[in-house]
Amino acid sequence: MAQTAFLYLAIFSAFTLTALFPSTLSRSLSEETSTLLDVSASLTQAHDVLSFNPETLEPLDRQETQAQTHTLTPLNSSFSLQLLPRDALHNSQHKDYESLVLSRLGRDSARVNSLHTKLQLAVQNIKKSDLEPMHTEIRPEDLSTPVVSGVSQGSGEYFTRIGVGTPAKSLYMVLDTGSDINWLQCEPCSDCYQQTDPVFNPTGSSTYHPVTCDSAQCHSLHVSACRADKCLYQVSYGDGSYTVGDFVTETVSFGNSGAIHNVGLGCGHDNEGLFVGAAGLLGLGGGSLSLPSQFKATSFSYCLVNRDSSTSSTLEFNSAPPSDSVTAPLLKDSRVETFYYVGLKGFSVGGQPVSIPPSVFEVDESGNGGIIVDSGTAITRLQTEAYNSLRDAFKRLTRDLPSASEFALFDTCYDLSSRSRVQVPTVSFLFADGKSLSLPAKNYLIPVDSAGTFCFAFAPTSSSPSIIGNVQQQGTRVSYDLANNRVGFSPNKC
Repeated sequence: MAQTAFLYLAIFSAFTLTALFPSTLSRSLSEETSTLLDVSASLTQAHDVLSFNPETLEPLDRQETQAQTHTLTPLNSSFSLQLLPRDALHNSQHKDYESLVLSRLGRDSARVNSLHTKLQLAVQNIKKSDLEPMHTEIRPEDLSTPVVSGVSQGSGEYFTRIGVGTPAKSLYMVLDTGSDINWLQCEPCSDCYQQTDPVFNPTGSSTYHPVTCDSAQCHSLHVSACRADKCLYQVSYGDGSYTVGDFVTETVSFGNSGAIHNVGLGCGHDNEGLFVGAAGLLGLGGGSLSLPSQFKATSFSYCLVNRDSSTSSTLEFNSAPPSDSVTAPLLKDSRVETFYYVGLKGFSVGGQPVSIPPSVFEVDESGNGGIIVDSGTAITRLQTEAYNSLRDAFKRLTRDLPSASEFALFDTCYDLSSRSRVQVPTVSFLFADGKSLSLPAKNYLIPVDSAGTFCFAFAPTSSSPSIIGNVQQQGTRVSYDLANNRVGFSPNKC
């Protein structure tokens, strides 16, 4: 009897709350199950990126910073750098938006293949000695060609600006969490691609020092060689890009925040590939030669703006994560120290969990599996079993939307040419400790042409690891708490 009375009371209370606050309850329910895609805004941005002139962009601290007299205290000093998408720096002159998307997806597929290759080399216990050339084969002229194919890692899509040398020369650099080696193009160039800034000339820096062959830094390189007791490095990327040159130490400065001395980096004399616009690359991976590892950062974070945008955001070091961050375990595998694995349990679509075995996102005993967060990969890749379940759940709730033909790696597309806005089911990440992150619709339904074709921006893979790409990260501050092994996601913090 008491239970019946309680049930009536609960029903009456729910009815009363709905009557008094109908908009609040319906909005809360709607936000859990569906979200609004602004079709018109996405298409406008897609159109604008084709006509954007990088020369109109407000310069990012272009002044040549004088030599810093102070050094950052790595464990407690926080500082930030501005961050830009690739197409804000370099206008690639595509004839239409569809060709721009195809170009991006081509680079992305090469990037993903290279990350998978990197893991497989580690899983198969391929040693560095199997990758590096014999020292006796290195001749001076070898600097003009790739030494070996190397460990593929992939090129990045976002840029930041730092100072290198004393006095400091300001340079645009690719940001890449899937790489450890920092490098830049250097004079004399036997072969250098086009970059926005003048190529760095080591003879103009008082803090440039070659690394010897017996140094710990040289031994930490995956592919290295020796010439006249000077360490040579080589890095190859999955898209055919590569850099070859001297491994050195230099002073790296961060605007008015100060400088860090003796940072190990590659001074590339032979460089080729898809890094057009940037002077080189900042490796933000978990290995010993990455920038965060070299100055013992306790954390770093970034917020990636939409790639069709000309706006900028920030890359921050040693700053506290936003208080509203959705956090998850940050996991490491000693076989591949570069990668940042995240504890993911699965997904929900429209507020309902998708049936995916949690083991799909776990690293097995052999080192396969797991899912990493990567700044350089665009489209999230999931094991085929997980992708099929996620896609099917999404399609079941979008039967009212007109379908369109497949496009490149996307098998689920919609013709939204007649819509200005559309309500779609919410897609959420479900993390291992019970927390969830709901994505805005523009982070999983993206335009692939200017006519109104939008595709579900996930893709299957038969290789491991799975990868959370930057399209799903756009507009979200991603914080890597290296001291406490946590990764945080905070929407709308660019």
